[in-house]
Amino acid sequence: MVVEFRMGDVVRLKKAHPCGSLEWEVVRLGADIGLKCSICRHQIMLQRATLERRMKGFTKRGEQ
Repeated sequence: MVVEFRMGDVVRLKKAHPCGSLEWEVVRLGADIGLKCSICRHQIMLQRATLERRMKGFTKRGEQ
């Protein structure tokens, strides 16, 4: 199943970041998805398939 990501989405991941946050904002789209931590603002890049596996759900949806 393919998940549709939008700029500005806030996703909740299964495992917490070392700062304690579970929520990440989508800041880049493509084959790799850019995410920014909601607490410490650390940025990472994850492959789309990896993000789909690690994601619990959407906290907030971005503009369409």
